[in-house]
Amino acid sequence: MSARLRSLRVLVAAAPVVLSAVPAGCDRQESAAVGASTAFDTVGGVIRVTSTGTPSRWRLAPVVSIGPKSLTDRETPDEFGRVGAVALGPDGAVFVADAANLEIRVFGLDGAHLRTFGRGGEGPGEFASIYSIAWVGDRLLTYDPHLGRIGEFSAEGEWLGQRRTAGSVTGSPAFMRFFPVGPDEVFRLALGGRVLWAGLDSRGDTGDTIPFLTAPEDLPGVAGVIRCTWEEGRVGWYGHTAGAKWVQHPASGGVMYSAWGYFYRIAVTQGAGDTLRVIERTLPTEPIPDEEWDAGSAEFDEAMERWPGGSCNPRSYNRPERASFISEIFVSPDGKLWVEVIRAAGNRWEFFEPEGRLLGSVPAVPYNERTVPVFRGEYVATIRQDDLDLDHVDVWRLEPGGGE
Repeated sequence: MSARLRSLRVLVAAAPVVLSAVPAGCDRQESAAVGASTAFDTVGGVIRVTSTGTPSRWRLAPVVSIGPKSLTDRETPDEFGRVGAVALGPDGAVFVADAANLEIRVFGLDGAHLRTFGRGGEGPGEFASIYSIAWVGDRLLTYDPHLGRIGEFSAEGEWLGQRRTAGSVTGSPAFMRFFPVGPDEVFRLALGGRVLWAGLDSRGDTGDTIPFLTAPEDLPGVAGVIRCTWEEGRVGWYGHTAGAKWVQHPASGGVMYSAWGYFYRIAVTQGAGDTLRVIERTLPTEPIPDEEWDAGSAEFDEAMERWPGGSCNPRSYNRPERASFISEIFVSPDGKLWVEVIRAAGNRWEFFEPEGRLLGSVPAVPYNERTVPVFRGEYVATIRQDDLDLDHVDVWRLEPGGGE
C-alpha cells in the first residue's frame, strides 16, 4: 500500500508543475468550439489541455424507458427485482442483468421483451450473483464474484465458457464491475498480492494492467472522516458526503484517467504515474449549500444523539471553502472522456475527445448511485428508481443542438 501511495503522490504533485506558467519555446495550439476554446501547451513532454467558455449544447433524447408503471399481480419481464447492470448490444438490443432474479433479460430499443437467459445456480449459464455485464467483440461477459468467475454468452444466451477470478469479493456494483474502454476491451478490478486493473477482451486476458491509485489524505477540499469510540467498545467512522471525491477510470492501452474533484483537472497517466497529459477546465467556483452540508453530516449528528458520550477525533468536520467540481468521470468505448460536473443549477456531463479537446455538454440525467451510465456509440443507458422503488432502464440518444 505504501508503494502505491508514494507513486500516487508523484502523480498528484506533477499536475501543478504541468499547469504552471508555460516557458518560452513550448508548443501551443488553440481550437474553438461554439462559445468555448481549448488551448494545447506542451511542457517537459507533458501536454496541458485547457478549456474555457461555454461548450456547445447537446441533448440526450429519450429513446425508451423499460420498467413497470405499477406493481401488478401478473409479473411481466420489465418488472425487475433489482437491476444490477446494463449492456447495450452490438445489434441495438438492451441487456439487463436482474441481480435479484439472477437472470439476464433482453429488450429491443422499442421496449419489447426479446428473450431471457440464465438462472440461479452454480452450473454452466447459472449465477450466484451478477455484479456486471459488458460486451467484448461478439460475446457478453458476466461478472459473478460469488462464484469467482466471469461467464461468456452469445447474444442469444448460449453459454460459451468461463474465466476464473478471485471469489467471495463484495462491494458496490458501481465499482466492482467491468469498465468498457473499447469495442473489444474492458478492464476489471483484480485483487491479489496488489490491487490493480486487468484488461480483458474476447480472447481472454490482454495482459494490460494498471496500478490502482489511492488518493493522498492531505489534499484540499476534504470534509474528512470522524472516528468515534465509546466506553462500551463501539467504534464508528463517519464520512461527509459533501467533500471532494477521488475518481479514476482506466482506458485503452493501459492508460488511467484520475481526478481529485476539488479541482477541474484530470491527469492522464500510464504505469505508476508517468503523466501523458493534463485536461483542465476553467469554471467559476460555487459555495456548498447549507442544506447539502447539513445532509452530509446527518449520519454523524444522528449517532451523537443516539449514543451520547462518544470520544470523536476530530470533533467536527472541516467545511471546504467551496463546492467540488467533479462528481464522477467515465471513459466510453469510443475513447471519449465524460466528466460529471457539479453545478448548483444542476449537474452536467461534459465530454472530451481522447486528446482532451472539449466537444460538448448535456444536462446530467438521473441514475441510481449503485450503478453507472453505460455508453455505446450515440446511445447512453442509465438505471434509476421511481417513487415506488421500482427499477427502470432508460436509453438515450446523444444529439447536437440541446437547449438549457
